[in-house]
Amino acid sequence: MKASPIRCLVSAGPTREFFDPVRFVSNPSSGKMGYAIAAAAAWRGWSVELVSGPVSIPCPEGVALTQVVTGQEMYEAIRKRFADCDILIMTAAIMDYRPKEVAVRKIKKFELAMVVEMEPVVDILKTVAQSKQDQVVVGFAAETDHLEAYATRKLVEKNADFIVANLIGGPQGAFQRDDNTVVVYSHHADPEPLGPMKKQDLGARLLDVFQPHIRTSRQVAPGSPS
Repeated sequence: MKASPIRCLVSAGPTREFFDPVRFVSNPSSGKMGYAIAAAAAWRGWSVELVSGPVSIPCPEGVALTQVVTGQEMYEAIRKRFADCDILIMTAAIMDYRPKEVAVRKIKKFELAMVVEMEPVVDILKTVAQSKQDQVVVGFAAETDHLEAYATRKLVEKNADFIVANLIGGPQGAFQRDDNTVVVYSHHADPEPLGPMKKQDLGARLLDVFQPHIRTSRQVAPGSPS
């Protein structure tokens, strides 16, 4: 009997939180890192589901795509699929806060308040990781400073197995770029720097790091993109 493939769940891209039907807050995430990881996993023969915020890049071949917009929509999509995956890789740049009140019609310029009350968006990584059984959970941390301190704290607070951290801001920031430089943090090894390299290559290299820790009896398709 042929073994089932590794089941990989990836989130990617930004989320948007709306003030009214046409105005929202978001971030510059292009989704390229998550899409590269999804493509690399599909190349290995894994079963890949990609939950993506609004991006302008095509879905990789062999990947099942679910498109979402808000953080709540992304949470619902990830929550429904988490129990059935072997590894969750959360690359999405999720907005941490949303307007507490959302207008049903476009707010005219003279009506728009200069101070808007916000409320937290659900912490998807932390929330779903609380129910993990034998899944490997990978989070991403995009920081402007104190990379190691924030990443190691997130590793513990989010109940993650790995945190992939990178710096943002300035000319070397990862947003909107085709290349990236990261440091992989885990509970069982020293921090591992990777890059700079193209995100397509980095996606495959990250899977090389994660794959030996996937706790499953399923056979893994050999090989990886060079």
